[in-house]
Amino acid sequence: MTETFRVWAPVPRRVRVLVDGATSAMEPAGGGWWQSTVDSAGPGSRYGFLLDDATEPVADPRSLWQPDGVHGLSAVYHHSYEWSDQSWPGRALPGGIVYELHIGTFTPDGTLDSAIGRLDHLVELGVDFVELMPMNAFNGVWGWGYDGVLWYAVHQPYGGPDALKRFVEACHQRGLAVILDAVYNHLGPSGGHLDEFGPYFAGRTIWGPTLNLSGPDSDEVRRYVLDNVTSWLRDFHLDGLRLDAVHALSDNRAVHILEEMAAEVDVLSAQVRRPLTLIAESDLNDPRVVTPRPAGYGLAAQWNDDIHHCLRAALTGERRGYYVDFGSIEALAKALERVFFHDGTYSTFRRRHHGRPVDTLTTPAHRFLAYTCDHDQIGNRAAGDRLSTHLSVGLLGVAAAIVLTSPYTPMLFMGEEWGSRTPFQFFSSHPEPALVESTRAGRIAEFAEHGWDAAEVADPMDPATFQRSKLDWSEVDSAPLLEIYRKLIALRRSYGQLSDPRLDRFSVDFNEDERWLVLHRGDLRVIANLSTEPRTVRIAGELLLTNGPSTVDSEATTVGGECFAVVQVKDR
Repeated sequence: MTETFRVWAPVPRRVRVLVDGATSAMEPAGGGWWQSTVDSAGPGSRYGFLLDDATEPVADPRSLWQPDGVHGLSAVYHHSYEWSDQSWPGRALPGGIVYELHIGTFTPDGTLDSAIGRLDHLVELGVDFVELMPMNAFNGVWGWGYDGVLWYAVHQPYGGPDALKRFVEACHQRGLAVILDAVYNHLGPSGGHLDEFGPYFAGRTIWGPTLNLSGPDSDEVRRYVLDNVTSWLRDFHLDGLRLDAVHALSDNRAVHILEEMAAEVDVLSAQVRRPLTLIAESDLNDPRVVTPRPAGYGLAAQWNDDIHHCLRAALTGERRGYYVDFGSIEALAKALERVFFHDGTYSTFRRRHHGRPVDTLTTPAHRFLAYTCDHDQIGNRAAGDRLSTHLSVGLLGVAAAIVLTSPYTPMLFMGEEWGSRTPFQFFSSHPEPALVESTRAGRIAEFAEHGWDAAEVADPMDPATFQRSKLDWSEVDSAPLLEIYRKLIALRRSYGQLSDPRLDRFSVDFNEDERWLVLHRGDLRVIANLSTEPRTVRIAGELLLTNGPSTVDSEATTVGGECFAVVQVKDR
């Protein structure tokens, strides 16, 4: 049994590989690569690289398995898992519903295997995609995963690489597609050694060092990213990736790294004969992210924070921080009809004009994800408080109805479907004392910019912050909101009008003073009352009631709540 070890390391003059306690010299293999074949090595063998005269080995930048964490040795891992999902046809994003979750807090045990036991809940709910927050190996035991440093390895406390494959397989068996959150805009602050191997870095973001995507010697750095993208999709049978904060990618090439990703994923999709999806998180409000190549980057979709901001501010009255421009019913109606509220308008929070209009005649709405909350919009609040902390079941139903009957791709965040009362706070578990203090200070400084006092900020390094953020599944049995979510999702399934992505066939009426709006979805009307008082809504002589289930005629289909109704109106 032999194993060949390869690593790209153009910076050091000498590279050795330590395998199961024995050191072997590596030979140059061209282009900055080094290679060595070692006898008696195979799956499970622990190894690391010794650079120049170093006496302490460092992990493989392309490590697939870190059994002892990011500061430990890598372990040889072969993609030899025996899959049983060969008949899985995949799932395209249009018409689908996404459910975002964090493995560490989704169940009490916080592992991929324990999460499998809750998948039937998602099937009964009616969602199509499970979106996992980052799985890459990061420093510590628990955290959000956005400070990963070994992008090819699955975080061991979640179960490691085989556990992710078991989870994906279990999802496919139930008809659920799986999307993974992938972070390429920065590395975490601890456990990373990429810069010791080669010219991987080219500056910093507010979160950490950013990659050299367009400077000298950047070809292999880009390859590092592109190979990681295709490896997740091919080797772990994932159905898509959510690309974190793509606005922070620093790339000045004529062909942007996002365009390259999309092109390579299209090729891979043809090879594996199933849909593969790339979804961006972008703060740019730029439709070019999802515009087909070559005019745009050609990604399948992007998150749309503007709809979230409009909805939350309208329902809660919150105006501090980046919510300052949002909150009116008119703003919500604009974002629903035209995708972005800031589409070239002045942003008070940014103190500049922001965004670009979307061509609603040619751009389908399924390219934008709409949501009442996500991990950022809860966890990046001082207390990690959910909408359920502030709103009645009726108003939570209003928020759900607007998102789930809109032309956009709906996304839910774990627990929102039953109005979870547990917070989702920012937590981390760095073992280094200096990093602990800098993380605490950084969170306080960040929240101060948004108007929160230091006393309101949960301590990210306190284990109790992590424990508080775990879902309480005992709440489900007495949650009236869950039935509303199930009915709304079933209604979206039953009526093609509600998943129609054509924005030119969609319109919104609203009344600012009475705080109601109506979504026109073919012959369906979604009437949402955002006030706390009953309302009677009349549009062009058509009477629509929103203070409970209402009917326009005896054959109307109705799903109603305390503050909203979905009614079918026959042609007069």
